[in-house]
Amino acid sequence: MNQEYSGSGDPARSLELLWRRRPQPTRGPKPALTVERIVEAAVGIADAEGIAGMSMRRVADELGAGAMTLYRYFPGKAELLDVMLDTVYGELPRRDLDGDWRARLDEVARENRELYLRHPWLLQVAISRPPLGPHVMAKYEYELAAVEGIGLTDIEMDDTVALVNGYVHGAVRTAVEARQVIQRSGMTDKEWWLAHVPHLDQIGDTKNFPLASRVGTAVGNEFDAPYDSDHAFEYGLERLLDGVSALVEKRSRPKR
Repeated sequence: MNQEYSGSGDPARSLELLWRRRPQPTRGPKPALTVERIVEAAVGIADAEGIAGMSMRRVADELGAGAMTLYRYFPGKAELLDVMLDTVYGELPRRDLDGDWRARLDEVARENRELYLRHPWLLQVAISRPPLGPHVMAKYEYELAAVEGIGLTDIEMDDTVALVNGYVHGAVRTAVEARQVIQRSGMTDKEWWLAHVPHLDQIGDTKNFPLASRVGTAVGNEFDAPYDSDHAFEYGLERLLDGVSALVEKRSRPKR
């Protein structure tokens, strides 16, 4: 995957664009484009072609404008990428949830997973320096609220949110790769598995690899595939939340 990095543009210009602080002209001809139209086109290209397919020239072509026209709105691709990220984070529903912290964190994980699946190019952007826009801040606020008041320190709250988001990122990457291999090979996981099964008894070495043979066969029979991304996500999320639960219980015990 091509890798891009958020927060690599001019900080002042990125923040100005993220928070729409540049005043619109009140006189003269109406601008041919808007920040919103440019971002919408850029996100559409990234969704269809990946982040590598998204360039200033490509976006300009999509909008029927000259490449230099976009530079009247964005200094470059880095600042555009920051606004793209903040914009798609605005799609997260951030509903008021009933239930305890575990139910809220579970919802956070699922909402993020769905966002990644809608916009797989997000996996190609490193966000250790996130764009500090309104939707990024709202996302962080909402996710922290899931663990507010359950006995964790502020640092542990941040660590817990980062842990959930990191887990989702890794799990979705595997799911997206599984989708891509189906598209590129023209063969479903079940078709791939069934094509291999008749040959396994002939070449399999159950004597030297008894555990791999037994467990691998059980998985293949269960999912008609060597791996099931939905099952793996559910299993991993449950175990992750079990771990957080252990920490919460530890914090709730009276000190001696």
